[in-house]
Amino acid sequence: MRILVVEDDKDLNRQIADALGDAGYVVDRAFDGEEGHFLGDTEPYDAVVLDIGLPQMDGISVVERWRRAGRRLPVLMLTARDRWSDKVAGIDAGADDYVTKPFHIEEALIRRAAGHASSELTCGPLRLDTKSSKADVDGTPLKLTSHEFRLLAYLMHHMGEVVSRTELVEHLYDQGFDRDSNTIEVFVGRLRKKM
Repeated sequence: MRILVVEDDKDLNRQIADALGDAGYVVDRAFDGEEGHFLGDTEPYDAVVLDIGLPQMDGISVVERWRRAGRRLPVLMLTARDRWSDKVAGIDAGADDYVTKPFHIEEALIRRAAGHASSELTCGPLRLDTKSSKADVDGTPLKLTSHEFRLLAYLMHHMGEVVSRTELVEHLYDQGFDRDSNTIEVFVGRLRKKM
């Protein structure tokens, strides 16, 4: 899963990105509203963590522009403000959820975006738990690397859909990844053998 963090506080931006990276997500970062809007408009993100008070363009304007352009990516809006009217403004602009700083990073927005309210995904005998980062086939645990787990989780979140190699690269790796590499094919081959 690929997430965009748009937060002008460099320390908080780094903390969020590190926590999400440690949880197995690919994270891109932006520090102002214009850069965040551009990335969200041109790159395929699974979710965005968006601060409301940004330089260049505020978070509400960013999410309003995305929604007017038909971008449906899930947006978790962050703010230091805790007034009810601020929350309503964020939701009215098109944010999916609203969190007041300080906060705890949760995976719920990602699961909800993919239509999964539970951390557990199943496909026939295959079961994957995104919360514990474990997978098994008929109760037999699979020993997966972090990249194999992320690939399997992405595919299971998109069951019944055709997922291209390009889509996998865009959602599983950061912008600096060599897109001509055969890494995806290698991981798919390993997953097939392990299952």
